Amino acid sequence: MSQAAAEPLTMAAPERRRPRHPLYFAWRRFAANKGALGAGFVLLAISLMALFAPLVTSAGPNEQAFLTQALAFPSAQHWFGVDDLGRDFFARIVYGARVSLGIGISAATVSVMIGIPIGALAGYLGGRFDWVTMRAIELLSVVPPLLAALLLATLTRGGVWTIVLIGSVFGWVNVCLLVRAQVKSFREKEFIMAAQALGASPWHIIWRHLIPNSVSPIIVGFVLAIPFAMMLEASLSFLGIGVQPPTPSWGQMINVGMNFMFFYWHMAAFPTAALAVTILSASLLGDGLRDAFDPTLKGR
Repeated sequence: MSQAAAEPLTMAAPERRRPRHPLYFAWRRFAANKGALGAGFVLLAISLMALFAPLVTSAGPNEQAFLTQALAFPSAQHWFGVDDLGRDFFARIVYGARVSLGIGISAATVSVMIGIPIGALAGYLGGRFDWVTMRAIELLSVVPPLLAALLLATLTRGGVWTIVLIGSVFGWVNVCLLVRAQVKSFREKEFIMAAQALGASPWHIIWRHLIPNSVSPIIVGFVLAIPFAMMLEASLSFLGIGVQPPTPSWGQMINVGMNFMFFYWHMAAFPTAALAVTILSASLLGDGLRDAFDPTLKGR
């Protein structure tokens, strides 16, 4: 027998792979959703356009520099035409994105700040606090948001911060429900029971364990609250009790454009298209994130 044959065979140790982070699989599911991915890129482009508005257009939103070309149709010089007061309509659309997105993001931020602690406490404590929370949510659910917004905006004479407040009052409900459901599913987990056995206070368990594990529904709730607030702002501005002129607002521009729509189509078409594309993109992005973070919801 040869020396090579006499040597014992050694098996290679199995290669150890690091377990993938759950966010990796969430990203894979999100990237596979072409509609949500495309909507994310569109929303990012609109946000960058609004953020760097002075670099996108040289004209100001309120500069009446083209009075001699009032109501001019789209051209190489004025991509979206000129409005009835001689202002470049493309500049108005770009700066209007600042207002709409700013209100949407601000209202979504306040909604998250309200919905997270209430939802976490309702999900963890249960009992009377959960009962009161659910009755408050049911009460808000039967109140038409637009009618309540009309009443509050009329009493406060509208304005940006009034719309942010109204959007937050109705927007926190979805965030609260998402966080509450997530916290209730984690409440009986081993790491929560271990923290309780070690004498951790409820506040410590909620803020150090439950809320960090509820990042997924928080992100989804935040993204879905943006189009709701934007649509509310556009509706109120369209009715004349939202953002007041001369501040550019898509809803306000649609209202003005309705007076010229039979002869100067661009006055209503472009702000309507901008609002529709932005809200649709935000909604598709929110749905895609929801399916990515919780694939069991897909198709429901």
